Amino acid sequence: MSKAFYPGSFDPVTMGHIDIMERAYHLFDELVVAVSKNITKKCMFTVQERVEMIQKSTPHLPGLKVEICEGLIADYAQQIGAQVIIRGLRAVSDFEIELKTALMNKHLNPEIETVFLMPKAEYLFLNSSLVREVSYFGGNIRDFVPTYVVECLGKKYNEIKEK
Repeated sequence: MSKAFYPGSFDPVTMGHIDIMERAYHLFDELVVAVSKNITKKCMFTVQERVEMIQKSTPHLPGLKVEICEGLIADYAQQIGAQVIIRGLRAVSDFEIELKTALMNKHLNPEIETVFLMPKAEYLFLNSSLVREVSYFGGNIRDFVPTYVVECLGKKYNEIKEK
């Protein structure tokens, strides 16, 4: 049985992320989406909010597990018995960063493989930071994030603006 996991901060989850999840879901027997507690990133949403956004955005993927991941990805893979790490690639600049990370993960855990998947062409430019920025300034993000995420961003920015 093949088990893969897709780690990321997902702050917030985008349609590009969902596209990668959908494809990985059909490639492996089991897929875990691992929402990371990344100490180097200042996230807008709590880890629990990010887990909930993914869960509410993926009811069409029965059996998809969404968990919180702390620590090294290579260690987490071993902990959950995953053989494959899924990573999304949008551009050449992503590849350089992801290659270094994949090689380090392989060094830390020789049993793990990294599989790179590219999102659909319409999502190649998309990232969570861009979605947050466009949303903050009132731009339309409905084509780029699930409906529930649009609502979460609106609520979060209203809270920020009220302070």
